[in-house]
Amino acid sequence: MACTTILVGKDASYDGSTIIARDEDSANGEFNPKRFVVVKPENQPRHYRGVISHVEVDLSDLTPMQYSSVPNADLSQGLWAEAGVNEANVGMSATETITSNERVLGADPLVEFVPAAGREGEPGYVPEVAGGIGEEDFVTLVLPYIKTAREGVERLGALLEQYGTYEMNAVAFSDANEIWWLESVGGHHWIAKRVPDEAYVTMPNQLGIDEFDLDDAMNEQSEHMCSADLNDFIEQNHLDLAVEPSSPFNPRLAFGSHSDSDHVYNTPRAWYIQRTLNPYDEVWDGPEADHTPESDDIPWARQPERKITIEDVKYVLSAHYQGTPYDPYGPRGDEKTRHMYRPIGINRHSQLSVIQIRPYRPQASRAIQWISYGSNPFNALVPFYPNVDTTPAYVENTTTRVTSENFYWANRIIAALCDTDFGGTSNAVERYQEIIGTEAHRLIIATDEQVARLGGDDEADAASLARAEFEAGNAEGDVDPMYPDEIVAATRNAEVRQVLSAANQAMADRLKVETDKLLDTVLYTVSMGMHNGFGRSDH
Repeated sequence: MACTTILVGKDASYDGSTIIARDEDSANGEFNPKRFVVVKPENQPRHYRGVISHVEVDLSDLTPMQYSSVPNADLSQGLWAEAGVNEANVGMSATETITSNERVLGADPLVEFVPAAGREGEPGYVPEVAGGIGEEDFVTLVLPYIKTAREGVERLGALLEQYGTYEMNAVAFSDANEIWWLESVGGHHWIAKRVPDEAYVTMPNQLGIDEFDLDDAMNEQSEHMCSADLNDFIEQNHLDLAVEPSSPFNPRLAFGSHSDSDHVYNTPRAWYIQRTLNPYDEVWDGPEADHTPESDDIPWARQPERKITIEDVKYVLSAHYQGTPYDPYGPRGDEKTRHMYRPIGINRHSQLSVIQIRPYRPQASRAIQWISYGSNPFNALVPFYPNVDTTPAYVENTTTRVTSENFYWANRIIAALCDTDFGGTSNAVERYQEIIGTEAHRLIIATDEQVARLGGDDEADAASLARAEFEAGNAEGDVDPMYPDEIVAATRNAEVRQVLSAANQAMADRLKVETDKLLDTVLYTVSMGMHNGFGRSDH
């Protein structure tokens, strides 16, 4: 799927959290209604079969944890769980569809499903051949079984080597200490890199990593990991394009695409996000620009000029090139420039998940999964605690039937109305987003205080003391002193879960009230501007 990702290291975020975020976009001409759910261990499949590729993976020997996800409401093409947090407070976002090139795909072809030919039992019958794993499958096969971000890379990497994949994809994993980014390379190969703590990463549907330490990946794996035979794969297929032998290995050049369509569809999105978060670091506009929307060398990772907030993440993942000639709603440029580049905030968003792992909170309430549905320029980002037993009906019970009674379709209707009169409705949308954002932070503060009164902060204090003692006697430091199994046990605190569930429901209730108000307002505004209106009234 066409998506946009931003990853924010803990030293680049406003509160020391790790943040991974991705727009899930449907294919052109399609909508994918989404739900926000919690998957209990007893509901996790013990033997998995993919709908798209018919791949089968046995999970019977593994013990799953509970996890949140954002699956499709229509299961005809599979579950597509997309993004979530498990009981060990590990986040996963899967996937950012990326690009490759003919040399890579020729050397390691994608593992595509081949349907059966003829009828079984008749002469000439050829049975089907299952394909590999892909976006439909990744979260279900990985997230319930990992207790750190690094473990996520290791498990998914092993699955890719065993089963292969039918598409080029990239996946983010996060815990309280680290973010890791994995990119598939052909059908069975992969690379992964730890996101620098002080940096953010932009990913717009391209293979993104632009510098990779193969020696580290093959040995200590402190910041890099890869499939076991990657060095041989690169050498045998002449994939390293560096002119100087001493140059750092550049996966984007070796494994990625270099097409004209990238300059229309992909690179402008990275350009705009970095232009927004680093406005003064370089010249972004005009003939003297250091990088333009069509530059192929926009960095994968960059240190921001100031700490990045949740609101910043929402803004850049909703962006339609505001303040430039490329804004389809803006006064600058002309009809040609306004539709020159694919916006980040596009009409066919399915959902946005922003996963925030807060190291300063108790394990039971450490994670927040912020979600929005529908077209991001016209919706609001809403926080929900994932370590709960149920999710609110307003965000869970999405149907395939259009109705304003759930968050997904209400946002779809609002966006379609606002698009026809952007200027007339934008103030109402901005007020709605500010109201929801303010209520979100107020509710998080109140809920954190309530958890503290239950004694949840005792765990945090104990963890802080243990961390200090650990770091005093361990040069490596920066390691959570709680064992993964203790983390899982902490997130199952029944009293805390009740508090978090109540907070989620309160957020959903306020969200529905404000969303209904916005729908009423924009429907009235747009209706009054209809072309068949007339000044004379019968009354």
